[in-house]
Amino acid sequence: MKQLSSGLAAHVASGATTLCWCWRLTRRDGPRMGFTDHDRDIAFDDTVFEAAAGMTASEIRDSVGLSVDNLEVASAMTSERLAEADLAAGLYDNAAIEIYRVNWAAPEQRVLMRSGNLGEVKRTGLAFTAEVRGLSHRLQETKGRLFQYACDADLGDARCTVDLDAAAFRGTGALIEVASPRRFTVSGLGTFADGWFTHGLLTFASGAADGQAIEVKQHAKIGDVISIELWARARLPLEPGQTFIVTAGCDKRVATCQAKFANVANFRGFPHMPGNDFLTVVSRPGSKSR
Repeated sequence: MKQLSSGLAAHVASGATTLCWCWRLTRRDGPRMGFTDHDRDIAFDDTVFEAAAGMTASEIRDSVGLSVDNLEVASAMTSERLAEADLAAGLYDNAAIEIYRVNWAAPEQRVLMRSGNLGEVKRTGLAFTAEVRGLSHRLQETKGRLFQYACDADLGDARCTVDLDAAAFRGTGALIEVASPRRFTVSGLGTFADGWFTHGLLTFASGAADGQAIEVKQHAKIGDVISIELWARARLPLEPGQTFIVTAGCDKRVATCQAKFANVANFRGFPHMPGNDFLTVVSRPGSKSR
């Protein structure tokens, strides 16, 4: 049960209310923005909630237990702060969201109805719907280390220790020809072998996608033609001449750790861990057990 402040409780009990909904989004890269279904902007907690942003929400339901309580918010991209390119680039994926019930005549009278994260975002033209996942969804996330063959460190982090600023593991270049928001040919990487940056991280250094970092799905070098394919879409428009920085990729295998990075001492997987085949081995009579 939600606990209302005395002022809001009295306002609700009066029978004639001036209530509205307010949504506050905090993207993973830092920007915070607010929206309301009221016809005037509302401000509280250092956030201006923009009016007439086209934001609506489905019915909020709470259930007993640890199941994930979901709802959906829908909007047309009428706000200048909701850019289609940003949605397509995934900048709102897993953004933190807070949903308030507010007395617009006295914004200090409000109650937080739901907080969580944005899940799947679906776009249709200039409209979109986004799933809002309750905080209980975090209880279903894997925590701690997994015992597995592959390394579970991020390349270049404190556990890995590989220096990604070294010239051998870092490249810079520019776009030559853009085939899609995920695929393009580039210059500047001619000294690197085919596949060197596959599974690496590409960060745009200019243009509309400036600062956006996306994992590389495939780095290919065929003759003098060098192409990059990303796992996610870049912010549009992508144009020839846009620059980027890309770091080497790692497929998390111990052989790659040795051959490419000479870093087996810091390998964070368990390459010699027995698998299912070991468990099913049956010793023959008179043979030595393993």
